[in-house]
Amino acid sequence: MDPLPRLRRICLALPESRERLSHGCPAFFVRERKQFAMYTVAAYDEPGPAIWCPAPPGVQSDLVDAEPHRFFVPPYVGHRGWLGVRLDVDVDWPEIDGIVRDAYRVVAPKKLLAQLD
Repeated sequence: MDPLPRLRRICLALPESRERLSHGCPAFFVRERKQFAMYTVAAYDEPGPAIWCPAPPGVQSDLVDAEPHRFFVPPYVGHRGWLGVRLDVDVDWPEIDGIVRDAYRVVAPKKLLAQLD
């Protein structure tokens, strides 16, 4: 089953979020400026569909160390704390929702965060 429609619903439910292509992949932005998620399908050597998103400080290393079969450091943006999440394994959608919301919180303006909370 294609995970993109479900991921899209999660991302576009957030205040002032928009979808557009970024580097040929569906990506999600706050106010069309700040990217908070990108969906890839083996575009960057992932074994299958995945999302990349900014993570709060320390989260990337904690998750990658704890569950390397589900989480990874994505190329190009991993050094800035972005997290890769595989969507070709057993997907915990409430957890994905939380990861996406955390990513949104990393980049969204305070005014929009107040709407989220």
